[in-house]
Amino acid sequence: MRTYLVGGAVRDKLLGRPVTDHDHVVVGARPEDMLAQGYKPVGKDFPVFLHPKTNEEYALARTERKTGRGYHGFAVHADSDVTLEEDLARRDLTINAIAEDEQGQLVDPYGGARDIEQRMLRHVSPAFVEDPVRLLRVARFAARFAPLGFTVADETMALLQQMVRDGEIDHLVPERVWAETRKALGETQPSAFLRVLRESGALAVLFPEVDALYGVPQRAEFHPEVDTGIHVEMVLDAAARLAPGNDLVGFCALTHDLGKALTPKEELPRHVGHEHRGVRPLRVLAARLKVPTEYAELAELVCREHLNVHRAFELKPATALKLLTVLDALRRPERLQLFLAACMADKQGRLGHEQDDYPQAGYLRHARDAAALVTSAPFVAQGLQGPAIGAAMERARLQAISELKTLS
Repeated sequence: MRTYLVGGAVRDKLLGRPVTDHDHVVVGARPEDMLAQGYKPVGKDFPVFLHPKTNEEYALARTERKTGRGYHGFAVHADSDVTLEEDLARRDLTINAIAEDEQGQLVDPYGGARDIEQRMLRHVSPAFVEDPVRLLRVARFAARFAPLGFTVADETMALLQQMVRDGEIDHLVPERVWAETRKALGETQPSAFLRVLRESGALAVLFPEVDALYGVPQRAEFHPEVDTGIHVEMVLDAAARLAPGNDLVGFCALTHDLGKALTPKEELPRHVGHEHRGVRPLRVLAARLKVPTEYAELAELVCREHLNVHRAFELKPATALKLLTVLDALRRPERLQLFLAACMADKQGRLGHEQDDYPQAGYLRHARDAAALVTSAPFVAQGLQGPAIGAAMERARLQAISELKTLS
Protein backbone atom coordinates (compact mmCIF):
# COMPACT_ATOMS: atom_id res chain seq x y z
CA MET A 1 0.00 0.00 0.00
CA ARG A 2 1.54 3.30 -1.18
CA THR A 3 0.05 6.80 -1.04
CA TYR A 4 0.75 9.73 -3.32
CA LEU A 5 -0.22 13.40 -3.29
CA VAL A 6 -1.93 14.10 -6.61
CA GLY A 7 -3.66 16.68 -8.77
CA GLY A 8 -4.04 20.34 -7.91
CA ALA A 9 -1.84 20.22 -4.81
CA VAL A 10 1.18 19.06 -6.81
CA ARG A 11 0.41 21.42 -9.68
CA ASP A 12 0.06 24.46 -7.44
CA LYS A 13 3.26 23.63 -5.54
CA LEU A 14 5.14 23.61 -8.84
CA LEU A 15 3.54 26.94 -9.78
CA GLY A 16 4.39 28.48 -6.42
CA ARG A 17 0.72 29.03 -5.66
CA PRO A 18 -0.95 28.45 -2.28
CA VAL A 19 -2.08 24.85 -1.79
CA THR A 20 -5.50 24.59 -0.17
CA ASP A 21 -6.66 21.03 -0.86
CA HIS A 22 -4.58 17.90 -0.45
CA ASP A 23 -5.91 14.91 -2.40
CA HIS A 24 -4.20 11.53 -2.32
CA VAL A 25 -4.36 8.35 -4.35
CA VAL A 26 -3.69 4.97 -2.77
CA VAL A 27 -2.07 2.19 -4.79
CA GLY A 28 -2.04 -1.48 -3.79
CA ALA A 29 -5.00 -1.36 -1.43
CA ARG A 30 -8.60 -2.58 -1.30
CA PRO A 31 -11.53 -0.93 0.50
CA GLU A 32 -11.26 -3.37 3.41
CA ASP A 33 -7.59 -2.41 3.84
CA MET A 34 -8.58 1.26 4.21
CA LEU A 35 -11.35 0.47 6.68
CA ALA A 36 -8.99 -1.66 8.76
CA GLN A 37 -6.72 1.36 9.18
CA GLY A 38 -9.52 3.61 10.37
CA TYR A 39 -10.28 5.51 7.15
CA LYS A 40 -13.90 6.68 6.77
CA PRO A 41 -15.66 5.86 3.48
CA VAL A 42 -17.34 8.81 1.69
CA GLY A 43 -17.27 7.92 -2.02
CA LYS A 44 -20.53 7.06 -3.77
CA ASP A 45 -19.37 6.26 -7.31
CA PHE A 46 -15.89 4.98 -6.40
CA PRO A 47 -13.92 4.27 -3.21
CA VAL A 48 -12.89 7.52 -1.47
CA PHE A 49 -11.96 7.71 2.19
CA LEU A 50 -11.19 10.39 4.76
CA HIS A 51 -7.98 10.10 6.76
CA PRO A 52 -8.82 9.35 10.42
CA LYS A 53 -6.69 12.26 11.68
CA THR A 54 -6.26 14.87 8.93
CA ASN A 55 -9.69 14.35 7.27
CA GLU A 56 -7.97 14.67 3.87
CA GLU A 57 -9.28 12.62 0.94
CA TYR A 58 -7.65 9.35 -0.07
CA ALA A 59 -9.02 7.64 -3.20
CA LEU A 60 -8.13 4.16 -4.35
CA ALA A 61 -6.32 4.12 -7.68
CA ARG A 62 -8.89 3.47 -10.37
CA THR A 63 -9.52 3.20 -14.09
CA GLU A 64 -12.63 4.27 -16.01
CA ARG A 65 -14.26 2.70 -19.04
CA LYS A 66 -16.75 4.56 -21.21
CA THR A 67 -20.17 2.86 -21.25
CA GLY A 68 -22.56 5.60 -22.37
CA ARG A 69 -23.01 9.26 -23.26
CA GLY A 70 -22.44 12.12 -20.87
CA TYR A 71 -20.83 12.62 -17.50
CA HIS A 72 -22.22 9.49 -15.82
CA GLY A 73 -21.53 7.06 -18.67
CA PHE A 74 -18.53 5.35 -17.06
CA ALA A 75 -17.73 2.04 -15.41
CA VAL A 76 -15.16 2.43 -12.62
CA HIS A 77 -12.62 -0.23 -11.63
CA ALA A 78 -10.83 0.39 -8.33
CA ASP A 79 -8.72 -2.39 -6.83
CA SER A 80 -5.24 -3.19 -5.59
CA ASP A 81 -4.07 -4.12 -9.08
CA VAL A 82 -4.55 -0.63 -10.57
CA THR A 83 -1.22 1.17 -11.01
CA LEU A 84 -0.48 4.83 -10.34
CA GLU A 85 0.20 5.44 -14.04
CA GLU A 86 -3.19 3.96 -14.95
CA ASP A 87 -4.89 6.19 -12.40
CA LEU A 88 -3.11 9.31 -13.68
CA ALA A 89 -3.96 8.41 -17.28
CA ARG A 90 -7.69 8.93 -16.68
CA ARG A 91 -7.18 12.56 -15.58
CA ASP A 92 -8.00 15.50 -17.82
CA LEU A 93 -4.86 17.64 -18.21
CA THR A 94 -1.21 16.76 -17.87
CA ILE A 95 -0.72 19.50 -15.27
CA ASN A 96 -3.28 17.67 -13.12
CA ALA A 97 -1.74 14.23 -13.73
CA ILE A 98 1.40 14.61 -11.61
CA ALA A 99 1.91 12.71 -8.36
CA GLU A 100 4.33 13.15 -5.48
CA ASP A 101 5.42 10.22 -3.35
CA GLU A 102 5.95 10.24 0.40
CA GLN A 103 9.59 11.24 -0.06
CA GLY A 104 8.64 14.27 -2.14
CA GLN A 105 9.70 12.78 -5.49
CA LEU A 106 7.56 13.55 -8.55
CA VAL A 107 5.94 10.82 -10.60
CA ASP A 108 5.13 12.47 -13.92
CA PRO A 109 4.53 9.94 -16.71
CA TYR A 110 2.64 12.36 -18.98
CA GLY A 111 4.89 15.44 -18.94
CA GLY A 112 2.83 17.67 -16.68
CA ALA A 113 5.87 19.42 -15.18
CA ARG A 114 7.13 20.20 -18.67
CA ASP A 115 3.73 21.65 -19.62
CA ILE A 116 3.75 23.79 -16.48
CA GLU A 117 7.12 25.20 -17.55
CA GLN A 118 5.81 25.75 -21.10
CA ARG A 119 2.53 27.19 -19.77
CA MET A 120 0.43 24.71 -21.73
CA LEU A 121 -2.98 23.17 -21.05
CA ARG A 122 -2.73 19.77 -22.72
CA HIS A 123 -4.93 16.66 -22.47
CA VAL A 124 -3.47 13.44 -21.07
CA SER A 125 -4.91 10.90 -23.52
CA PRO A 126 -7.48 10.51 -26.32
CA ALA A 127 -9.93 9.31 -23.63
CA PHE A 128 -10.28 13.02 -22.78
CA VAL A 129 -13.17 13.26 -25.26
CA GLU A 130 -15.26 10.75 -23.30
CA ASP A 131 -16.21 13.20 -20.55
CA PRO A 132 -17.93 16.42 -21.73
CA VAL A 133 -17.32 18.17 -18.41
CA ARG A 134 -13.65 18.26 -19.33
CA LEU A 135 -14.34 20.85 -22.01
CA LEU A 136 -15.71 23.19 -19.36
CA ARG A 137 -12.83 22.37 -17.03
CA VAL A 138 -10.26 23.31 -19.66
CA ALA A 139 -12.04 26.61 -20.22
CA ARG A 140 -12.16 27.19 -16.46
CA PHE A 141 -8.46 26.42 -16.03
CA ALA A 142 -7.78 28.85 -18.87
CA ALA A 143 -9.60 31.52 -16.86
CA ARG A 144 -7.45 30.73 -13.83
CA PHE A 145 -4.07 30.41 -15.48
CA ALA A 146 -4.26 32.80 -18.45
CA PRO A 147 -2.66 35.56 -16.34
CA LEU A 148 0.35 33.25 -15.95
CA GLY A 149 0.62 32.83 -19.72
CA PHE A 150 -1.12 29.45 -20.10
CA THR A 151 -2.76 28.62 -23.42
CA VAL A 152 -4.63 25.58 -24.73
CA ALA A 153 -2.49 23.21 -26.82
CA ASP A 154 -3.53 23.02 -30.47
CA GLU A 155 -4.17 19.28 -30.29
CA THR A 156 -6.32 19.75 -27.19
CA MET A 157 -8.36 22.49 -28.85
CA ALA A 158 -8.89 20.08 -31.77
CA LEU A 159 -10.32 17.55 -29.33
CA LEU A 160 -12.61 20.17 -27.80
CA GLN A 161 -13.92 21.00 -31.26
CA GLN A 162 -14.43 17.30 -31.96
CA MET A 163 -16.49 16.96 -28.74
CA VAL A 164 -18.76 19.75 -29.94
CA ARG A 165 -19.11 18.27 -33.45
CA ASP A 166 -19.87 14.81 -32.07
CA GLY A 167 -22.58 16.17 -29.81
CA GLU A 168 -20.92 14.95 -26.62
CA ILE A 169 -21.50 18.30 -24.87
CA ASP A 170 -25.21 18.06 -25.65
CA HIS A 171 -25.36 15.56 -22.79
CA LEU A 172 -24.10 18.00 -20.18
CA VAL A 173 -26.68 18.50 -17.46
CA PRO A 174 -27.49 22.13 -16.54
CA GLU A 175 -26.19 21.73 -12.99
CA ARG A 176 -22.70 20.81 -14.21
CA VAL A 177 -22.60 23.62 -16.76
CA TRP A 178 -23.57 26.11 -14.07
CA ALA A 179 -21.16 24.69 -11.50
CA GLU A 180 -18.18 25.03 -13.85
CA THR A 181 -19.35 28.43 -15.14
CA ARG A 182 -19.76 29.76 -11.62
CA LYS A 183 -16.21 28.71 -10.76
CA ALA A 184 -14.87 30.29 -13.96
CA LEU A 185 -16.63 33.58 -13.22
CA GLY A 186 -14.75 33.73 -9.93
CA GLU A 187 -11.34 33.26 -11.56
CA THR A 188 -8.79 35.97 -12.31
CA GLN A 189 -9.41 36.25 -16.06
CA PRO A 190 -12.88 34.90 -16.90
CA SER A 191 -12.67 36.26 -20.43
CA ALA A 192 -10.42 33.28 -21.23
CA PHE A 193 -13.33 30.98 -20.32
CA LEU A 194 -15.44 32.59 -23.05
CA ARG A 195 -12.63 32.53 -25.60
CA VAL A 196 -11.97 28.81 -25.16
CA LEU A 197 -15.68 28.01 -25.36
CA ARG A 198 -16.06 30.16 -28.45
CA GLU A 199 -13.03 28.75 -30.28
CA SER A 200 -14.21 25.21 -29.57
CA GLY A 201 -17.74 25.98 -30.76
CA ALA A 202 -19.23 25.23 -27.34
CA LEU A 203 -20.29 28.80 -26.59
CA ALA A 204 -22.94 28.70 -29.32
CA VAL A 205 -24.32 25.47 -27.84
CA LEU A 206 -24.17 26.26 -24.13
CA PHE A 207 -24.53 30.06 -24.14
CA PRO A 208 -26.15 31.05 -27.46
CA GLU A 209 -27.32 34.35 -25.93
CA VAL A 210 -23.69 35.32 -25.23
CA ASP A 211 -22.31 33.91 -28.47
CA ALA A 212 -24.78 36.09 -30.40
CA LEU A 213 -23.05 39.23 -29.06
CA TYR A 214 -19.85 38.64 -31.05
CA GLY A 215 -19.76 40.68 -34.21
CA VAL A 216 -22.48 43.08 -33.02
CA PRO A 217 -21.08 46.63 -33.40
CA GLN A 218 -21.38 49.46 -30.88
CA ARG A 219 -20.74 53.20 -31.24
CA ALA A 220 -16.96 53.65 -31.28
CA GLU A 221 -17.07 56.94 -29.35
CA PHE A 222 -18.46 55.06 -26.35
CA HIS A 223 -16.99 51.62 -27.10
CA PRO A 224 -13.61 51.86 -28.82
CA GLU A 225 -13.49 48.04 -28.81
CA VAL A 226 -16.66 48.18 -31.01
CA ASP A 227 -17.49 44.43 -30.88
CA THR A 228 -20.05 43.70 -28.14
CA GLY A 229 -18.62 40.24 -27.49
CA ILE A 230 -15.18 41.73 -26.84
CA HIS A 231 -16.83 44.30 -24.57
CA VAL A 232 -18.39 41.52 -22.49
CA GLU A 233 -14.99 39.84 -22.18
CA MET A 234 -13.50 43.12 -20.94
CA VAL A 235 -16.36 43.65 -18.50
CA LEU A 236 -15.83 40.17 -17.08
CA ASP A 237 -12.15 40.89 -16.44
CA ALA A 238 -12.98 44.30 -14.96
CA ALA A 239 -15.46 42.60 -12.61
CA ALA A 240 -12.74 40.17 -11.56
CA ARG A 241 -10.49 43.14 -10.70
CA LEU A 242 -13.17 45.06 -8.83
CA ALA A 243 -14.71 42.10 -6.97
CA PRO A 244 -12.06 39.34 -6.88
CA GLY A 245 -13.54 35.87 -6.63
CA ASN A 246 -17.13 37.11 -6.65
CA ASP A 247 -18.99 34.97 -9.19
CA LEU A 248 -22.26 36.82 -8.55
CA VAL A 249 -20.78 40.06 -9.90
CA GLY A 250 -19.23 37.96 -12.67
CA PHE A 251 -22.61 36.59 -13.73
CA CYS A 252 -24.05 40.11 -13.81
CA ALA A 253 -21.13 41.16 -16.02
CA LEU A 254 -21.66 38.20 -18.34
CA THR A 255 -25.34 38.94 -18.94
CA HIS A 256 -25.66 42.73 -18.66
CA ASP A 257 -25.75 43.44 -22.41
CA LEU A 258 -27.62 40.45 -23.85
CA GLY A 259 -30.17 42.79 -25.37
CA LYS A 260 -27.64 44.17 -27.85
CA ALA A 261 -27.85 40.94 -29.85
CA LEU A 262 -31.53 41.75 -30.45
CA THR A 263 -31.06 45.31 -31.73
CA PRO A 264 -32.63 45.67 -35.20
CA LYS A 265 -29.88 45.84 -37.82
CA GLU A 266 -31.12 49.13 -39.19
CA GLU A 267 -30.52 50.75 -35.79
CA LEU A 268 -26.90 49.61 -35.42
CA PRO A 269 -24.50 50.64 -34.02
CA ARG A 270 -26.93 52.35 -31.61
CA HIS A 271 -28.69 50.16 -29.07
CA VAL A 272 -31.65 52.15 -27.80
CA GLY A 273 -33.63 50.10 -25.29
CA HIS A 274 -31.17 47.22 -25.10
CA GLU A 275 -31.36 47.25 -21.32
CA HIS A 276 -35.01 46.21 -21.51
CA ARG A 277 -34.61 43.82 -24.46
CA GLY A 278 -31.92 41.98 -22.53
CA VAL A 279 -34.24 40.84 -19.74
CA ARG A 280 -35.95 38.11 -21.73
CA PRO A 281 -32.81 36.29 -22.99
CA LEU A 282 -31.33 36.61 -19.51
CA ARG A 283 -34.34 34.87 -18.02
CA VAL A 284 -34.14 32.13 -20.66
CA LEU A 285 -30.45 31.55 -19.94
CA ALA A 286 -30.96 31.54 -16.18
CA ALA A 287 -33.87 29.10 -16.41
CA ARG A 288 -32.01 26.74 -18.75
CA LEU A 289 -28.96 26.54 -16.48
CA LYS A 290 -31.01 26.55 -13.27
CA VAL A 291 -29.14 29.61 -12.03
CA PRO A 292 -29.86 30.41 -8.36
CA THR A 293 -32.55 33.02 -7.80
CA GLU A 294 -30.14 35.44 -6.11
CA TYR A 295 -27.95 35.48 -9.22
CA ALA A 296 -30.81 35.75 -11.70
CA GLU A 297 -32.49 38.59 -9.79
CA LEU A 298 -29.39 40.76 -9.37
CA ALA A 299 -28.30 40.13 -12.96
CA GLU A 300 -31.71 41.29 -14.18
CA LEU A 301 -31.42 44.47 -12.12
CA VAL A 302 -27.98 45.18 -13.57
CA CYS A 303 -29.24 44.47 -17.09
CA ARG A 304 -32.24 46.76 -16.70
CA GLU A 305 -30.74 49.58 -14.61
CA HIS A 306 -27.05 49.91 -15.52
CA LEU A 307 -27.67 52.87 -17.84
CA ASN A 308 -29.47 54.70 -15.04
CA VAL A 309 -26.42 54.23 -12.85
CA HIS A 310 -24.13 55.57 -15.56
CA ARG A 311 -26.23 58.77 -15.63
CA ALA A 312 -26.80 58.86 -11.87
CA PHE A 313 -25.95 62.57 -11.60
CA GLU A 314 -28.71 63.36 -14.11
CA LEU A 315 -31.40 61.43 -12.23
CA LYS A 316 -34.11 63.27 -10.37
CA PRO A 317 -34.12 62.53 -6.62
CA ALA A 318 -37.37 60.58 -7.05
CA THR A 319 -35.78 58.40 -9.76
CA ALA A 320 -32.68 57.80 -7.64
CA LEU A 321 -34.83 56.82 -4.66
CA LYS A 322 -36.91 54.51 -6.85
CA LEU A 323 -33.71 52.83 -8.05
CA LEU A 324 -32.52 52.33 -4.47
CA THR A 325 -35.94 50.97 -3.53
CA VAL A 326 -36.01 48.50 -6.43
CA LEU A 327 -32.59 47.29 -5.32
CA ASP A 328 -33.81 46.97 -1.71
CA ALA A 329 -30.66 48.94 -0.96
CA LEU A 330 -31.92 50.54 2.25
CA ARG A 331 -32.24 47.13 3.90
CA ARG A 332 -29.43 45.40 2.00
CA PRO A 333 -26.50 47.76 1.46
CA GLU A 334 -24.23 44.85 0.57
CA ARG A 335 -26.45 44.13 -2.43
CA LEU A 336 -26.00 47.70 -3.61
CA GLN A 337 -22.23 47.21 -3.42
CA LEU A 338 -22.37 44.18 -5.70
CA PHE A 339 -24.74 45.94 -8.10
CA LEU A 340 -22.47 48.98 -8.33
CA ALA A 341 -19.39 46.80 -8.85
CA ALA A 342 -21.06 45.26 -11.91
CA CYS A 343 -22.02 48.68 -13.27
CA MET A 344 -18.50 50.01 -12.71
CA ALA A 345 -17.14 46.95 -14.52
CA ASP A 346 -19.34 47.87 -17.49
CA LYS A 347 -17.83 51.36 -17.53
CA GLN A 348 -14.23 50.12 -17.23
CA GLY A 349 -14.72 47.21 -19.63
CA ARG A 350 -13.99 49.38 -22.64
CA LEU A 351 -10.80 49.81 -24.61
CA GLY A 352 -8.75 52.62 -23.08
CA HIS A 353 -11.15 53.11 -20.14
CA GLU A 354 -9.91 50.34 -17.86
CA GLN A 355 -8.83 52.80 -15.14
CA ASP A 356 -11.67 55.32 -15.41
CA ASP A 357 -13.09 56.74 -12.20
CA TYR A 358 -16.72 55.98 -11.46
CA PRO A 359 -18.05 58.69 -9.11
CA GLN A 360 -21.61 57.55 -9.81
CA ALA A 361 -21.06 54.64 -7.44
CA GLY A 362 -19.99 56.91 -4.61
CA TYR A 363 -22.94 59.22 -5.21
CA LEU A 364 -25.47 56.39 -5.05
CA ARG A 365 -23.85 54.96 -1.92
CA HIS A 366 -24.12 58.36 -0.25
CA ALA A 367 -27.72 58.69 -1.46
CA ARG A 368 -28.52 55.33 0.04
CA ASP A 369 -26.93 56.28 3.37
CA ALA A 370 -28.77 59.60 3.45
CA ALA A 371 -32.10 57.92 2.75
CA ALA A 372 -31.45 55.20 5.32
CA LEU A 373 -30.99 57.80 8.06
CA VAL A 374 -34.67 58.68 7.73
CA THR A 375 -36.69 56.61 10.20
CA SER A 376 -40.31 56.51 11.23
CA ALA A 377 -39.72 57.56 14.85
CA PRO A 378 -40.00 61.38 14.48
CA PHE A 379 -43.14 61.06 12.37
CA VAL A 380 -44.78 58.73 14.85
CA ALA A 381 -43.90 61.26 17.54
CA GLN A 382 -45.72 63.92 15.50
CA GLY A 383 -48.85 61.80 15.67
CA LEU A 384 -48.86 60.55 12.07
CA GLN A 385 -50.37 57.12 11.45
CA GLY A 386 -50.51 54.45 8.74
CA PRO A 387 -49.81 55.53 5.15
CA ALA A 388 -49.10 59.07 6.30
CA ILE A 389 -45.92 57.88 7.99
CA GLY A 390 -44.67 56.28 4.77
CA ALA A 391 -45.48 59.39 2.73
CA ALA A 392 -43.64 61.61 5.20
CA MET A 393 -40.62 59.32 5.19
CA GLU A 394 -40.51 59.37 1.40
CA ARG A 395 -40.63 63.20 1.35
CA ALA A 396 -37.80 63.32 3.89
CA ARG A 397 -35.71 60.89 1.88
CA LEU A 398 -36.26 62.86 -1.30
CA GLN A 399 -35.17 66.00 0.55
CA ALA A 400 -32.04 64.28 1.86
CA ILE A 401 -31.10 63.10 -1.67
CA SER A 402 -31.85 66.58 -3.08
CA GLU A 403 -29.48 68.17 -0.58
CA LEU A 404 -26.83 65.57 -1.39
CA LYS A 405 -27.26 66.26 -5.11
CA THR A 406 -26.82 69.99 -4.49
CA LEU A 407 -23.56 69.34 -2.61
CA SER A 408 -22.22 67.08 -5.33
